[in-house]
Amino acid sequence: MLEAVWIGFAFVVGLMVRAVGLPTLVGYLAAGFAIAAVSPYLDLPDNSQNIIDHVAHLGVLLLLFTVGLKLNVRSLAKPEVLGVGLVHFIITVAIMFMATRWIFGVEFYNAILLAIALGFSSTVLAAKVLEGKRELGAFHGRVAIGILIVQDLIALVVMTIANGELPSIWALSVFALPLLRPLLYKLLDATGHDDLLILFGLLLALVIGGYGFELVGLSSELGALAFGAVLAKHPRAGELSKALWGIKEFFLVGFFLSIGMGGLPDLSDWAFAGFMLLLIPVKIALFFFLLILFKLRARSSFLAGLSLGNYSEFGLIVASVVLPQYLIPLALLVALSFVISAPLNAMAHTLYERFSDYLIKYERNTRHPDEQPVELGDAEVLVMGMGRTGTAAYRYLQHNHRVVAMDADPVKVEKHKGDNLNIFYADAEDRMFWQSLDYGEIKAAILCLSDCDANVTAVTKLRKFGFTGLIVAHSLHDDEAERVLNAGADQAYLTMSEAGAGLAEHVRQRLEN
Repeated sequence: MLEAVWIGFAFVVGLMVRAVGLPTLVGYLAAGFAIAAVSPYLDLPDNSQNIIDHVAHLGVLLLLFTVGLKLNVRSLAKPEVLGVGLVHFIITVAIMFMATRWIFGVEFYNAILLAIALGFSSTVLAAKVLEGKRELGAFHGRVAIGILIVQDLIALVVMTIANGELPSIWALSVFALPLLRPLLYKLLDATGHDDLLILFGLLLALVIGGYGFELVGLSSELGALAFGAVLAKHPRAGELSKALWGIKEFFLVGFFLSIGMGGLPDLSDWAFAGFMLLLIPVKIALFFFLLILFKLRARSSFLAGLSLGNYSEFGLIVASVVLPQYLIPLALLVALSFVISAPLNAMAHTLYERFSDYLIKYERNTRHPDEQPVELGDAEVLVMGMGRTGTAAYRYLQHNHRVVAMDADPVKVEKHKGDNLNIFYADAEDRMFWQSLDYGEIKAAILCLSDCDANVTAVTKLRKFGFTGLIVAHSLHDDEAERVLNAGADQAYLTMSEAGAGLAEHVRQRLEN
């Protein structure tokens, strides 16, 4: 009965929401409120909320574990991450304290705790949105996730202090986690590519990372993230992330349902949530100007700030521990902030294009090292996107042509540089990158970017900013190939079809010989 209600409501409402162009997670939030509204008539078990909360918790752990698999721990110490994370949190808490204390008359101590809960941004939503757009590895994605991790660590400290309980002495063993890396690497190598790989990921995320950290008095969310980060540099980290993708997505549906199912709000809850929603633009603007202050370009600052412009599920966790009387208004606020933030982030690049002329005026004259304009030198062929397809194309052409490559994932860039490939960091969807790019002697561009939209954007920018050479793009589906051709590409190859044809060609040559 429970599964039928949860899955049925989630699917139907999610489908309706997708039909009007909104992200499905907005539908899952709405489905949660719908279930809460009709639950008296469904005769659901008394423990149904506990069950969905547990499912939601598993989804959060799996999400944070996969985020950890793509995390560069050294990035947390960078000024734009640690500095912006701390300064933004302090200023936001001050603003939220004044709002809750003076406008809603909350008692002083509760106002401080409530302000702290409102100072966080959503790790789950930001990670899900960035992952869906394949921007976790992009510069602005790394900055946003780094700031969120700083906030999550603050949340851990707040909950520990509020509870009056200190972690076990065994919590210090966390600092020995890097010593486990060789063992974990060997275990990952031994799992193969099927069910054992999935079980290994679940074991680390839910059992050793999640439950293990709880046993020593630490956050299970921190544990899942930490064990993912330990494996981040393994060559198969991406494969492990993909293997867990479907399971993670299913459990995350439970997370969004659980927010809505927490209870139905009254008028005072709606008034509180409505006023606090008005402060979301303040959070976004503050992130934007702080990131600009730390030398980021307007585009990175805008995209990172927009992904952080919401209220956090960790605020609900804090409230459940120290402010249970505010759990329903906070749940409503978090849900509504998701409803606003999700579609805004889906349109983030379009919004930046529309307001870029105004936003660029706030840039500083200096540039962040990760965002320097580039020159392509004397290369003849440019490969954009260095996944398996792009890397294969690069290695095939490098024997007879001068090739240069680019990718928006700094981990890939460093790895390929270590293999002596001519590659640089750049985001193909950054308009300022195209404006400042010197094409040099480039005669052909091969587009192997992560999704169709990115390839279409790259083709459009290449043509718009004066590139007249050959453009060839890889596509997975016929409709995507048509979009790339309509944008100005000379040729679009269906990668899987070409792989099959190449395999058959090898067979034909062997048979003829």
